Amino acid sequence: MNIIDNPSKAIWSKLTRRATTDDTLIEERVRTILTRVREGGDEALRQVTEAIDGAAPAEFKVSAEEIASAANEVSPKVKKAIQEASERIKAFHSIQIPAPVENNNKGVRCIRRFLPIERIGLYIPGGSAPLFSTLLMLAIPAKIAGCKEIILCTPCNKEGRIAPEILYSASVCGITDIYRLGGAQAVAAMAYGTESIRKVSKIFGPGNRYVMKAKQIVSSTGTAIDMPAGPSEVMVLADSTAVPEFIASDLLSQAEHGPDSQVFLVTTDRDMAARADEEVNRQLDLLPRREIAAKALDNSRIVIFDDRDDAIAFANAYAAEHLIISMEQPWSAAQQITAAGSVFIGNYSPESAGDYASGTNHTLPTLGLATAFSGIGTDSFMHAVSYQELSRDGLKALSDTIITMAEAEGLDAHANAVKTRLNK
Repeated sequence: MNIIDNPSKAIWSKLTRRATTDDTLIEERVRTILTRVREGGDEALRQVTEAIDGAAPAEFKVSAEEIASAANEVSPKVKKAIQEASERIKAFHSIQIPAPVENNNKGVRCIRRFLPIERIGLYIPGGSAPLFSTLLMLAIPAKIAGCKEIILCTPCNKEGRIAPEILYSASVCGITDIYRLGGAQAVAAMAYGTESIRKVSKIFGPGNRYVMKAKQIVSSTGTAIDMPAGPSEVMVLADSTAVPEFIASDLLSQAEHGPDSQVFLVTTDRDMAARADEEVNRQLDLLPRREIAAKALDNSRIVIFDDRDDAIAFANAYAAEHLIISMEQPWSAAQQITAAGSVFIGNYSPESAGDYASGTNHTLPTLGLATAFSGIGTDSFMHAVSYQELSRDGLKALSDTIITMAEAEGLDAHANAVKTRLNK
């Protein structure tokens, strides 16, 4: 990894910049797919899938029998892990339901309450790493929020099979409306609806560049999405109290996600920087996905600061998806963090705990968007509605204010809506 010693603030923006790619060609292809599905429905879905994958499943909808039989293909050990992770995710997300608020002020009653989004769509990648953990992270809070209809789209192989772990996780979460459908065409089906797939109001879930571009585009045409997303990333804040082997394992746990992932070690200890770098190289050789991780490391860095406050300020400037604090008095450092998707405190809080089973959600903002976006929570599957009720006296007390402001903006009909009531 590239080691940078005490960089000046003048180059922090360069160091914290994510790698960018030219998606012009991808965008053109995705727009074509979206248009075809929007106009052609199920038949277009089949044609697009055959053109991209070389085959299309006989039936997109997964049968109840197939979902039930998937449980027989999942080992008892994995089942137990899914059950425990589910319980912890449920426990943490069950206490996140936002409470309604109400204010009564001289005949004016204002209320804000949260309602579940009725129809949502989940996209779960398949392929070499079927992310059944992400299904748990999305489906469980959706159920807790009270979403009435939950559609799941996930790719299948050429034989039409979906990873049994995904189907088993879906059954654990009570998801039965499942389609063997991937790529931008799956996003199009959920966003626009087809003869067999109902349109949803909001789409959640990660995917490749085609999927993410499709989500971006449909978000501008009437379908909400969870958040913009880019490659996975982690930053480790460390000092002399950290453990090099732990640091290396955390960096590699994100690097193995994909060649465009990015990992950072920010440390106040030069010896730690060297030892962690050496340990990264040692552990890398042991990984089955070492070629992928190695490419990610080419775009990753170790940054050394003499001053702890500078290291923390740099972490805030980067706004990592995952931030691990392996420092003396880690909570003191954590209280100074203003931008991060999820923070892991101390030497025994690996990022993978949050990815799977601690209970927090692993669907988090990337690309530095943690300065403004939050990770997924139960409220992500809800929307807020405000209510107001005015008595005649309440309206009369406010009338001068409303009329004055409306007339000052040149909106006389707004003013008349008050005058008409008071004059009758």
